[in-house]
Amino acid sequence: MQAPGDMKGKAALVTGAAAGLGRASALLLARAGADICVVDVNAAGLEETAKQLRELGVRAHVCAVDLAVRENCVAVVGAAVAAFGRLDALCNVAGVFVPCHAHEMSATNFEKTLAINLSAPFYLIQAAIPHLLKTHGAVVNVTSCAALVGQAYLAAYSATKAGLTHMTKSLAMEYMHQPIRFNAVAPGGMPTALASNMRSLPGDADVSLVKRFSPLRGLVEIDDVAAMVAFLASDAARGYHGACISIDNGITAG
Repeated sequence: MQAPGDMKGKAALVTGAAAGLGRASALLLARAGADICVVDVNAAGLEETAKQLRELGVRAHVCAVDLAVRENCVAVVGAAVAAFGRLDALCNVAGVFVPCHAHEMSATNFEKTLAINLSAPFYLIQAAIPHLLKTHGAVVNVTSCAALVGQAYLAAYSATKAGLTHMTKSLAMEYMHQPIRFNAVAPGGMPTALASNMRSLPGDADVSLVKRFSPLRGLVEIDDVAAMVAFLASDAARGYHGACISIDNGITAG
């Protein structure tokens, strides 16, 4: 895996940073020298992430907010710029995952999935674009292998991740002639709290359908995905624009 470029003097905003992939991505960007604005609804987890970031010698700014609210998305971008004077990378890592029968999914869970997985990244990007144009920065969206192949009991999650993948490509086209990059990473299952929600599959779920997309080579390592997120956020990935990189141990190979 390629390492991120030098991020000293630069600033990144990472959502979902209280644990898992978000925390790992923030730490790798910090090791490259970036100051980090960490965002999550989990305040305690964010404080632990911020502590680890500061131990690496960078500045960390904490925003414990619910990204399901548009105003919060706009506010955290403003907070990052106010804290560091600039914004060079936006990493949309936060996500929610509610497996269930489609006909049994509550409106609350459907709307929350849509808000966190699709609407929040758009509002964050919308607010960040003016700042990223100034710094020739980058957006990295974390989608999923579920964006690329249909998966049973994940209709809402798959739809939002497919939407985010295509949003990434559409933004790459719209800003083709401007100094900003848009890319996505589509991981398979990782040992995170999000993936543990697969244990809440419907009791009468058809196991044969679930096994069709089981990782025969095992779960993907969080650090491997984080390395790609950090790489794409840096100038080392200057040749990547409109890409969606699959890291899924072959789940979507065929």
